[in-house]
Amino acid sequence: MELFPILSLVITAAAVLSWLNHKVFRLPTTIGVMVLSLLGSIAIMAVDQQGYFDFRTPAAEAMETLDLQHTLLDWMLAFLLFAGALHVNLGHLSRERWVIGALATVGVVTSTFMVGGLMYFACQQLGMEIRFLHCLLFGSLISPTDPIAVLGILKKAGAPKSLETQIAGESLFNDGIGVVVFTVLLTMAGGTHPGAVEAPMDFNAIAIFLGQEVGGSVLLGLAGGLLAYALLKTVDNYQVEILITLALAMGLYSLAMELHSSGPLAVVIAGLFIGNTGRALAMSETTVERVDTFWELVDEIFNVILFVLIGMEVLLLQFPKDFLIAGVLAIPLVLLPRWINVLTASKLLRRFGTFQKGTVAIMTWGGLRGGISVALALSISPGVPARDLILTMTYVVVVFSIVVQGLSVGPVIRTLLPKDSRA
Repeated sequence: MELFPILSLVITAAAVLSWLNHKVFRLPTTIGVMVLSLLGSIAIMAVDQQGYFDFRTPAAEAMETLDLQHTLLDWMLAFLLFAGALHVNLGHLSRERWVIGALATVGVVTSTFMVGGLMYFACQQLGMEIRFLHCLLFGSLISPTDPIAVLGILKKAGAPKSLETQIAGESLFNDGIGVVVFTVLLTMAGGTHPGAVEAPMDFNAIAIFLGQEVGGSVLLGLAGGLLAYALLKTVDNYQVEILITLALAMGLYSLAMELHSSGPLAVVIAGLFIGNTGRALAMSETTVERVDTFWELVDEIFNVILFVLIGMEVLLLQFPKDFLIAGVLAIPLVLLPRWINVLTASKLLRRFGTFQKGTVAIMTWGGLRGGISVALALSISPGVPARDLILTMTYVVVVFSIVVQGLSVGPVIRTLLPKDSRA
């Protein structure tokens, strides 16, 4: 099947499921469409098992053509991260910078090792043969919280501005850091080609790589933001200005990938710059309103499409019983390091951030995992022996995170925080 008909079917499914959720179930849109998409995929597999109709084969072929890994990491992510960063207040972000910076960097690395160590121990107890490095690989892709999953839900959950800034800011930055850590570990695991063996650790090469990925991305994002800002200053036409922001998100992400820098980090930096400096000094009130409306629409549409694809991805996965057990065990083993990191940050950085009573529990439960984790798991080469196990564990954790944590984070906030401190 050609790509355009497949995209048409996916968008049609997204529209129908969004309507059904809005009229009947009234769940948060992204969660509702993912649940309905997942249930629809399970129904397709059930019908296929009975042997009456073969719906699964064409549906699976369509998903293979779309390829969630490339669809998300190669083009959707640029729009989603830019849209998210565009609406983050830099003043609020600056006040929480130490907490956000610690959780997005040190937190990701320590969580990678804690999750990896706990999963290695759990898999050994289950009698599964898996290398420690492969457990670290799982830890690196599941540790970063997903901005795509987090941002939309926090807007409706009634979180205080300081708490929303901490969770949203962390998720925007730890995504880029997490991809860098994952890439280093994947290279060490020989995940770039089938049958590769683990590569020796070259600290000089890793240091250069990290400098290029992180430092280069920040500079590239600032340069792109400044160029777009200069162009926005010279025109007062919202159609042209929207086009400039669109070109910035797409062009900067593509350029960063070509230069072997982090596209996600570059786009986030540029989005923050345009969303604050550009909005205040280079846009009229009409342009600000139209730009915000455009990017909110892009964000909503792409989020819905992404969560439909996450629900349909189950058609391509195999779920052996022992893999499912490992996936269920992974849920608390992912949450525990998250709680330890947030608790440590709240103790060490209390002077540099706002930590109300209940913040640790809310930040632990509100640190959702989403499509980026699934896409990274899919990017692991079939030559890595533990790929199927890692993919299954990732999918189980992500579905639990989006459905259970996503639906309950609002009630958790309302239960743990006093009414006068909520937004």
